[in-house]
Amino acid sequence: MKRIHPMSFGAECLAAGVRFRLWAPVATSVSVSLEKPDPLVLPMRRLEDGWFDLVTDHASPGTRYRFQIDGGLQVPDPASRFQPQDVHGPSEVIDPSAFDWQDAAWRGRPWEEAVIYELHVGTFTPEGTFAALEQRLDYFVQLGVTAIELMPLSDFPGTRNWGYDGVLPFAPDSSYGTPSDLKKLIQTAHTKGLMIFLDVVYNHFGPEGNYLRAYSPQFFTERHHTPWGDAINFDGPGSQFARQFFVQNAIYWLMEYNFDGLRFDAVHAIADDSNPDILTELASMVRGAMPADKHVHLILENDDNAAHYLCRKGGRKLYDAQWNDDIHHALHVAVTGETDGYYSDYADDPVRRVARCLTEGFDYQGETSRFRDGARRGEPSAHLPPLCFVSFLQNHDQVGNRAFGERILRLAEPCAVQAAIAVLLLAPSPPLLFMGEEFAADTPFLFFCDFGAELAAAVREGRRNEFSRFRRFRDPALRAQIPDPGAQEAFLASKLRWETLSRPEHQEWRRFYQQLLELRQREIVPLLKKMDHNSACFNMLAVRAFEARWNLDGGELRLLANLSAEAAHYSGTIAARRFFSTHEKQANPAQLPPWSVAWFLAQ
Repeated sequence: MKRIHPMSFGAECLAAGVRFRLWAPVATSVSVSLEKPDPLVLPMRRLEDGWFDLVTDHASPGTRYRFQIDGGLQVPDPASRFQPQDVHGPSEVIDPSAFDWQDAAWRGRPWEEAVIYELHVGTFTPEGTFAALEQRLDYFVQLGVTAIELMPLSDFPGTRNWGYDGVLPFAPDSSYGTPSDLKKLIQTAHTKGLMIFLDVVYNHFGPEGNYLRAYSPQFFTERHHTPWGDAINFDGPGSQFARQFFVQNAIYWLMEYNFDGLRFDAVHAIADDSNPDILTELASMVRGAMPADKHVHLILENDDNAAHYLCRKGGRKLYDAQWNDDIHHALHVAVTGETDGYYSDYADDPVRRVARCLTEGFDYQGETSRFRDGARRGEPSAHLPPLCFVSFLQNHDQVGNRAFGERILRLAEPCAVQAAIAVLLLAPSPPLLFMGEEFAADTPFLFFCDFGAELAAAVREGRRNEFSRFRRFRDPALRAQIPDPGAQEAFLASKLRWETLSRPEHQEWRRFYQQLLELRQREIVPLLKKMDHNSACFNMLAVRAFEARWNLDGGELRLLANLSAEAAHYSGTIAARRFFSTHEKQANPAQLPPWSVAWFLAQ
């Protein structure tokens, strides 16, 4: 089976050769510079609206090329399918039809089955490649994971990066392998019943290797600004080209690579005053392009808690879910006691906020945020089903954005972490794990990158200065100890150490996760199949203990949780089967021991 996503830009293999197409509205002339034994420069034809075009039989799959702007600057193809020599090097012509897919019967998995495992390809295995990850796919099946989410792959500068500094969105980074290696990974995952999601970044380009401004400055706008500078132009003159570029990118990954879903990074940083905005248009276009019988999942990260993207529009779903930062922040405060930075918004009553997230989605649904100087944050979400909210206790941001990349077990007692995980993995909302958490990985996940010397120095100093607003890092000497993101040591220290799985304490943690995920698949997932609305409530039993209830298809799910170091009391009665408890041998069901969780089901 062949999977090809034809596009109106970039390099496309045709019967007559290769068609090259570039949008360069400020260029007077554009040529294609082919890297052959004898370099060849071929002028392109100027079309309307700033497009340049050429079809030539001098190029074929494997040919490396650049675009030459006005006879001078040579740039890679912004829609390059592969960059074998990094972001400043030539692009390579890729023929998607060369890969023969063997997973034609795969239609994905329904969203209610999602248990997501987020990982970074470069640090998940010692080799840090697609091929090495493919060899470990059975691990996820045994754990009980159903979906692997890859951190961004778009070609970034250097050999190590989180992926959020990508500048060529159509090219999987060559440090991980070839396009065929990635396709083989996805195909093998499907044979094992695993979905593969991809994290994509449409709110900015990285600071090194982006040449778009040189020949299509209309791709950006000064009307809006982001933390990374001028915003991408989604709503001004010429914005149709940027919109088309990213819509096609989303469809490309889903169609040509057969990814099962996309996670859209920090969409709150996308500035767009048009109607429909780019997020609405993109989701509508993607849904229209995908086969009706295939499960394709679209997930947002949106600090604005904009619940309207999760509602059905005209009977059709736009986005399946959003990462729920609120439940992470509230749980983090509850188990660690930290209240610095954005955690201050959850410090007053963290456990009540956890209960609200579990039963209503967002905690902030229009309330004022002290951390945001009194600004209102969020939209009502209590009407939405729990499936609309992805819950987690750790992810790349919440670990890696700490100064020393500490994981949760460096910050909280094991009993507290176990209680939090027992809540998240059995609640109706789809859970997300961050690589290594299931075996209590003792490696940090640090921020790392591989920029040129001048930019690397600026990133190092900028990152250290960011932490000066935290009480702990007001001392410049302590800030100087924060690891240098540009040092290779930060990358190497972040690689998982799989040998630790031979130790009993790490094996015990993995068994705990496996047990909970087995219970989730057996007890919870069958009740979620027809969940298209919310019918849940909670009541507080003490300051840090609560009861939550969900009316699901075929039964009532009930949770008793005490997220404190003090015992709590439950005065109600439960005529239901208890299918999990952190304290199985508890003698008195009316007493809730410290850091205890019990789940019940009445059918």
